[in-house]
Amino acid sequence: MMLRTDCIRWLILNYKSKEIALRKKLAVSLLVFLLGVSQALSFSFAGENKTIILATTTSVQDTGLLDLLVAGFQKKSGYTVKAIAVGTGQAMQLGQNGEADILWVHSPADERQFVKEGYGTARTTFMHNDFVVLGPKNDPAKIKGVKNIAEGFRRIATAKVLFVSRGDNSGTHKKEKKLWQAAGVTPDKEYYIEIGQGMAATVNVANEKLAYCLADRSTYLSLKKLLELVILFEGDEALFNRYSLILVNPEKYPKINAAGAKEFFAYLLSEDTKNMVENYGQDKFGQPLFYWDYK
Repeated sequence: MMLRTDCIRWLILNYKSKEIALRKKLAVSLLVFLLGVSQALSFSFAGENKTIILATTTSVQDTGLLDLLVAGFQKKSGYTVKAIAVGTGQAMQLGQNGEADILWVHSPADERQFVKEGYGTARTTFMHNDFVVLGPKNDPAKIKGVKNIAEGFRRIATAKVLFVSRGDNSGTHKKEKKLWQAAGVTPDKEYYIEIGQGMAATVNVANEKLAYCLADRSTYLSLKKLLELVILFEGDEALFNRYSLILVNPEKYPKINAAGAKEFFAYLLSEDTKNMVENYGQDKFGQPLFYWDYK
């Protein structure tokens, strides 16, 4: 009877995850269409395209940093930035389709391939944070204090405890899959929940279920007061998380707003942005949420 109940629970969780992922894909498609209409109207009436479409990751939006930087740029430039915050995989797909002008992503291997195939130019790494493993305070998998992340993931798999995954082909999801591979284990499907959503949503679901999850530190700190979960593993070199900017190639997609993208690109690498990034989170969390790399 217990086995039957567990199977039913697994089927329900996976059905809901797939339904949520499908809804999210439809929402992104609709948003891209509406942004395209908005961009066309902006060009038609003003004679110059003043709308920039940014495809980016959910973590920079969930932490509030994106809103801060976009507001500063819009005030200074007169451009309007329309941000589509999705997983890195979806963001890069938008770039490959010519449906974005600039990307802000965090999956180095995919970024290099994107540029190599001619979809993007001027890839520039400019800031970083890191990933942490969150879990319940009683730590049923006993990962606190292990020597490396591979051992931590092995213990999570063998302990048969719940693990919540983004499951959205994002940079975080790809990092997580690499960590399972490096650990030499595959999580049991009965205890592995893919929700097909962003970072904040993944942390919140894990928190509700008192499960383990991989999260970027910035999102964790921004949600910390609302969570029962705590950091149980951190500091491994494999958990380093770098963010890069990429301009979508105007030679491949002549209808994109290349001029606006270049101006926004320059702003995001400016001293003004550097100062905002280095100070963002200091007053509230006692530490910055991101660290500056560009020189």
